[in-house]
Amino acid sequence: MNERLVNMFCDMVKIDSESGNEHGFIAYVKNLVEKELGAECSIDAHGNLVACVPAKGVSDAEAIFFGAHADTVKPGMGIEPIVVDGVIRSKGETILGADDKAGLAAIIEAVRTAERRPIVDIVVTRGEEIGLVGAKNLDLSLLTAKRGFIIDSDDPSSIILGGPTHASLDIEIVGKAAHAAMPEDGVSAIRVAARAITRFEEGKLDSETVANVGTIEGGMIRNGVPERVTLKAECRSLSDAKCRAQAQKMKQAFEDAAAAVGAVANIDLQFEYEASKVDEDKAIVKLGKQAIEKAGRNPGTRVILGGTDALVLSGRGLDAVVIGYGGHAAHSTDEFIAVEELEKVAEIIQNIIELAADGG
Repeated sequence: MNERLVNMFCDMVKIDSESGNEHGFIAYVKNLVEKELGAECSIDAHGNLVACVPAKGVSDAEAIFFGAHADTVKPGMGIEPIVVDGVIRSKGETILGADDKAGLAAIIEAVRTAERRPIVDIVVTRGEEIGLVGAKNLDLSLLTAKRGFIIDSDDPSSIILGGPTHASLDIEIVGKAAHAAMPEDGVSAIRVAARAITRFEEGKLDSETVANVGTIEGGMIRNGVPERVTLKAECRSLSDAKCRAQAQKMKQAFEDAAAAVGAVANIDLQFEYEASKVDEDKAIVKLGKQAIEKAGRNPGTRVILGGTDALVLSGRGLDAVVIGYGGHAAHSTDEFIAVEELEKVAEIIQNIIELAADGG
């Protein structure tokens, strides 16, 4: 067992960094990579960390970056990792935080152990779990590299090439309050919302498109016609056109249902990111496949309906794909990662670094 890697990972997850509270963890990582890797570190205006590690053993190889996010989901305060029979878990009352600290630990270990390397940028973003906001606000001028890997997701043998267009809808329905004994004097915002939801499909609409109403809140008392309701909804598709069409259909449903009874629908529709896919013939994909094969795994590629930092960075002009960190049951108190898998991810990343140093 690579005790240094396991201890580093366990130290990382003990540092609280739920979304919005990443500052202390990022300071820890900054100090670590400056001390251990000789990195030159910058923190951008959004609080993202970019650590530039100098080349070793080569002088003209193209730079490469590796990224992971600092934030974790809830419940992520006071994590206590335990290692039993080669598996790392939390004690059970919190998540583990392998998403994405396992990815970051593997990156640092791989950079440290690589026999040769080009310039390596280590990028640690904030707010990935709440809308990829760190990647959206990352100061790209701090990066030397224009190509790289985000270490996130589960399977380290599968390269994620792209993802969907994602639309979010924040909806407020304003009706008219009245006593429940005199409903004719009011307009129920809850009823308007219910009618609207029945006017469009939810769930999996086709092989590349999904839609969902995630929250609904409204009403204040049992015996009152509810004046106000708020909802959060979304849709995603690997087809940009399909996502935009579905988002408009959902928006129109709420507007029509409100207008029909004299209510008002205030809707904030935002497109969080756009569908894109890195071509399999790109050098960055070939490099990833070579590294995975060298580690004894069979590489694959896929696109997913989830958003990633790589999707955002690709949209901003970088060549970025995703390789998994090897964990399971993310975002739950059952989350775990096998030590052997964590070591394999570090091996794959080390292979990428050394192949890049050789001109890959």
